[in-house]
Parts: sequence; C-alpha cells; structure tokens
Amino acid sequence: MPHSQSCLRLPRLPVPCHQLYYQVLNFGMIVSSALMIWKGLMVITGSESPIVVVLSGSMEPAFHRGDLLFLTNRVEDPIRVGEIVVFRIEGREIPIVHRVLKIHEKQNGHIKFLTKGDNNAVDDRGLYKQGQHWLEKKDVVGRARGFVPYIGIVTILMNDYPKFKYAVLFLLGLFVLVHRE
Repeated sequence: MPHSQSCLRLPRLPVPCHQLYYQVLNFGMIVSSALMIWKGLMVITGSESPIVVVLSGSMEPAFHRGDLLFLTNRVEDPIRVGEIVVFRIEGREIPIVHRVLKIHEKQNGHIKFLTKGDNNAVDDRGLYKQGQHWLEKKDVVGRARGFVPYIGIVTILMNDYPKFKYAVLFLLGLFVLVHRE
C-alpha cells in the first residue's frame, strides 16, 4: 500500500493508516505510563492516594483550595500533634485534610487522635461518623509531606464545571488526533 493511500481504502481519511496506529499506540503508552507511575508512587509512599488536592478553605492559611499535597503513610511513623493528615470517614467518599489536634494513647499502645481544620472554629467530631469521637490509624490515607500551591485548581474546575471538563478532554483528544511528528 503506497504511503499516500488511506487506511482501509476509505476515501479522504485525513490520517494515513500507519499514523493512526502510531497515535493509538502512543495514547496507550501514555495511559499505561501514568498508571505505572501512580502505582509506583503508591508503593514508595505507602499511601493509597499519594497526591491529593485540597478542596476547601478549612486549612487556610497553611493550605489553600487547589493546593496539591504529596502524602506518605508509612506504618512505622507515629502520628504526632500538629501533623497534617488526610483521612477518610466511613460513609464519605472524599477524604479530608486537617491537622492533628490531640492524641489519646491507651496503655496497650493503641493510638487515637482528634483533628481540626486550621480555619475551623471547632474540632472535627461533628464530621466523624455517629458515635465516633476519635480517628484511628486505619482512617489515615496519608500525611502531608510537601505541596505545590494552586496546581490542583484545574481538578476543582473540572469537578465543579462539567462542561469545562468535557472541553479540556475534547481539546486533548483533538490534539492527539491532529498532532503529527
């Protein structure tokens, strides 16, 4: 098949067959690489979600809405007062980023702790599930080890404005299809 003919002999197909295959393969490699990097970060950090976006202003001035946090969750690291943790509450889908306010250690060494957002007037007991007054280590997704300011605002915009999300996805898809090397 000569280089100028289109894939599957379709008339006026804008992308030759080999370029279309190359673009699909390229896209698959990008997706696979991203997944491998994410899984690798999970193993290295010990966190099920090594990177999270701050979704509210409850931690201002330390972190602002849209800040990207890098987390670790090593089992051997003790939780300390003043440390910023990301935790899940049973029945809630979205994890919360708040500071450890108090620690309660039992005689058997089991630790429970209380959290609070820096910008909130009261502690988080009102956020915990009914009858729960303390968090446990099993509730922790990770502990903040670093951040990049405002980079996550794109994620917030895509969640808050679905049309923006579809526009970004459309433009990225269009770029992949028309980009030629």
